[in-house]
Amino acid sequence: MSKINKILVPVDGSDNACKAVDQAISLAEKAGASLEFVYVSSHINEHIPSDIIFDRIWEKLPKDITATKHVETGSRPKAIIRVAQETNSDIIIMGSRGLGIFKGALIGSVSQKVIEDSPVPVMVVK
Repeated sequence: MSKINKILVPVDGSDNACKAVDQAISLAEKAGASLEFVYVSSHINEHIPSDIIFDRIWEKLPKDITATKHVETGSRPKAIIRVAQETNSDIIIMGSRGLGIFKGALIGSVSQKVIEDSPVPVMVVK
């Protein structure tokens, strides 16, 4: 894999997404990469405003890391892949499971679909 300059991190307020944020920050510090955060609004997370999630992330971001926020709607896997392509992200780092109803699954349906369809490498954090 070539140098990592830009990392996309899908966020939804779940524990695994928070772990993915921490992993992405760590990798961005080591690689000197910028971060792109995407929140995809859906019926599952409609009660969690994106600004609350982004505020928590920005509190822990080191000052020397450049980061951008994206808010999307629609199919979560498609939106994540679209933002990855539009931002020329080198890797997607995402939680293994989000806020969906299948809590017992090893990997969530969104993560699985992104892994299957993404032209960009995907790191799944659990």
